Amino acid sequence: MTSVLHKKRILVTGACGTVGSELVRQLLTSEQYSPEEVIGIDNNESQLFFMDQEWLGESRARFFVADIRDQEELSRRMRGVDIVFHSAALKHVILCERSPEQAVQTNIHGVQNVIAAATENKVERVIFTSSDKAVNPTNVMGTSKLMGERLMTAANSHKRGEGPIFSSTRFGNVLGSNGSVIPIFHNQIAKGGPVTLTDRDMTRFVMSIEEAVKLVIDSAEVAHGGEVFITKMPVVRIEDLAAAMIEILSPISGYSPDDIKTEVIGSKPGEKLYEELMSDEETRRSVELPDYFSVLPAFRGVYQNIAYDYADLVSTKVTNPYISAKEQCLSVEEIKVFLQKHNLLVTPSMDTASRYWPGDKEAGS
Repeated sequence: MTSVLHKKRILVTGACGTVGSELVRQLLTSEQYSPEEVIGIDNNESQLFFMDQEWLGESRARFFVADIRDQEELSRRMRGVDIVFHSAALKHVILCERSPEQAVQTNIHGVQNVIAAATENKVERVIFTSSDKAVNPTNVMGTSKLMGERLMTAANSHKRGEGPIFSSTRFGNVLGSNGSVIPIFHNQIAKGGPVTLTDRDMTRFVMSIEEAVKLVIDSAEVAHGGEVFITKMPVVRIEDLAAAMIEILSPISGYSPDDIKTEVIGSKPGEKLYEELMSDEETRRSVELPDYFSVLPAFRGVYQNIAYDYADLVSTKVTNPYISAKEQCLSVEEIKVFLQKHNLLVTPSMDTASRYWPGDKEAGS
């Protein structure tokens, strides 16, 4: 089957980020997609320069300094573009708490700018990458991501005629991404411990960056418009993740697994004991696909009636909210296989052995 991305011009916002850079890589290297051109934009000039160097030999790759807060620049870059993957965002919880107005400018106004530019240029499809933190949000970042989803759904609902298909994807923790706990555990084990846990019962949805981004790209194939696709993901107990890493890495660092102790240090402000990818309310308007749940819009098209007739529909009824505490967790052995399969145990680039939580500064003042 020919991909909807075949011979298309594709723009990726936030191209230098963990998700954005992997989007660029998969789009350019997979024969399944075979786009005509991939355009990456980011406001990180230095990182964009190195990315440009990385793809110097790829004639289909183009990179530009641009900020999603600048609607005019977005409109220029989207001329002739067919597909947009919008991954640019402010994503660090504590930094968004400190500067909520900046989170609004990027994560909310930025989404609206992408919508306006895509509509003006008659783009075919726009896929917005969201987060589990958008479900029952407890912080500014999650709230801004929820608003981004709502804007995408509303844009699809209010379009007339042949406007773009606007949809969102929502997934949990990408292991190995910027801010992941894995490099912290890795460095703590290398120093002989202790490995610090926030709570022994804490659970998280997890996925490798390769898997997460492939599903983001593939969601463009099945999107009808206005949905939020929720990626099906395995679940781990954080204590089991630490145990798996200790078993693998402690001998490499000259320790016995029994030498590495764990220490509970408490959760961060606003941090949930479990993750939610779908709320109770959303189950009433969701359907199940092989790799996703699709949350259909609460308010259907104002100017058109969309038939969500997915070809690979598994079930039209979803009865249980998708919550990590209610899902079967991977065993320690299964986690070890997962970590090694996805090459997640490489030596971290930064020698950070303490949890990254600058909010401790405020707590101590």
